[in-house]
Amino acid sequence: MSTACSHQRQFEQSAQFGDGQFHNPVKPKQPSGREILSLWWQFMFKDTAKTVPPSPLDVVPLTRKELEQAPEGSIYRLGHSTVLMRMAGGWWLTDPVFSQRASPVQWAGPKRFIPTPLALTDLPPLSAVILSHDHFDHLDRESIIALSSMAEVFLTPLGVGDYLVEWGIPAHKVRQLDWWESTQVGEVSFTATPAQHFSGRSLFASNPTLWASWVIKTPEHRIFFSGDTGYFAGFAEIGRRHGPFDITLLEAGAYDKKWEGVHMLPEQTIQAHRDLQGEWLLPIHNATFDLAFHAWDEPLERILSLAAQQDVRLTMPRIGEAIQLGQLQSAKPWWRERATHDVARMSATPSRRTFAWRTVCSRS
Repeated sequence: MSTACSHQRQFEQSAQFGDGQFHNPVKPKQPSGREILSLWWQFMFKDTAKTVPPSPLDVVPLTRKELEQAPEGSIYRLGHSTVLMRMAGGWWLTDPVFSQRASPVQWAGPKRFIPTPLALTDLPPLSAVILSHDHFDHLDRESIIALSSMAEVFLTPLGVGDYLVEWGIPAHKVRQLDWWESTQVGEVSFTATPAQHFSGRSLFASNPTLWASWVIKTPEHRIFFSGDTGYFAGFAEIGRRHGPFDITLLEAGAYDKKWEGVHMLPEQTIQAHRDLQGEWLLPIHNATFDLAFHAWDEPLERILSLAAQQDVRLTMPRIGEAIQLGQLQSAKPWWRERATHDVARMSATPSRRTFAWRTVCSRS
């Protein structure tokens, strides 16, 4: 049986697949017709002066030598939802995006306003790359191709792995999982768990691949990686089945009340962390790309305030700064300390806004 036929059969056996596309168990809240028109108008004409920093953010540069000397349990946030972890004798990387733009092309689309702390080629050999879904700010073709010879395994939700094989990743390196399915890489167990989101890499695609969160279990630790998701009852179920977690990597950024069905508001991020029975929270999906209307630092400020109010243990390292499981420290507002010279801004072109719209809004 061909790989394509095998995957199609796997799709058809999935409880999430029907009518030629993947579905959320409960249809998420989505903008009304009037709200869609309003969003289009905002994306085309709204002043975005506050959605990127007025000056460069402080990034902690990393070197290959530093990583080679890093102790077990080290975690580095490299920007957006890209997180590098050293655990169980290996290196593990989530949603690697090293390109300048989260876009199908590099001449238009949301531009990175904070650099990566190291070059992709300076990464250590990876035991696995963990992918949450197929959107451009999480699945970056150029980064994946560059990692082909550097990673032993690529873990994806159903359908996402097909892109990788098309791009030249050897099929034997790609493992595609449905929700609640698990696989083992060395001493680390991975379970693809539910998320409430959508998929597609074009304006006309309608959920052709599955989206997922991930439970990562080592002999010493349990970690949850959310990918992109709205708040839903599935967090409590994941917590019951796989919690408690030493740390939750949860999205907190690029949100809006109009699309909260597929992206969490900060209050919902805190509740999701509680549902998951998390000990420490590390917010991701922020401080890298301009993907929403809120001020670039609003997610950081809101999550810091909410965590203090609700007695949630929050860690928020600078991009590139090492943290270590078992020795985590409470968050400090590093983003308030910035250089005085201006960062280059990307003009608010229709191309950029059209792509950002497709990134954040769900059609089904």
